[in-house]
Amino acid sequence: MSAAPAIKAANIGDNFQVSDNAEQYLTFILNNEEYGVDILRVQEIKGWDSATPIPNTPAYVRGVINLRGTVVPIIDLRARFGLEHAAYGPTTVVIVLKVMSGTASRIMGIVVDAVSEVYNVTQQDMKPAPEFGGAVRVDFVKGLATVDKKMVIILNIDHLLNSDELVMAEALAK
Repeated sequence: MSAAPAIKAANIGDNFQVSDNAEQYLTFILNNEEYGVDILRVQEIKGWDSATPIPNTPAYVRGVINLRGTVVPIIDLRARFGLEHAAYGPTTVVIVLKVMSGTASRIMGIVVDAVSEVYNVTQQDMKPAPEFGGAVRVDFVKGLATVDKKMVIILNIDHLLNSDELVMAEALAK
């Protein structure tokens, strides 16, 4: 099976106008829910091909890929969220993201069911993540946005791919 051609992130938002108080989010589908990440963090979108597995890594780490000479760790977001596994299909993609940790950055990929849209979201459209007490971690949810009468879960990718994954990613890249 051949991989879908890569789409440069810069091309995704070329046809979108952003108002002064709006931010753009690339949205994707995971288990029939729509999630969004800051489009400025998206480096590339590529069709799922395969990853080289790395022993002794968490189950949600699919392995690494070589992206034009850069070793990129790949995180299966379904597994990371504890969702039921689904077979990868023709719409399954890897979203390659720039993840920040303090002053350091790292390129990582997340496997998602499909890419959806690019939305402009204003502060008025964004609601804070709900509080569940200490029982449920929601620090990786930046907020909930209402777009076209539907809820989009906006992720804080730096918190989602936290320091544990960043430390492991650094080790994998060496």
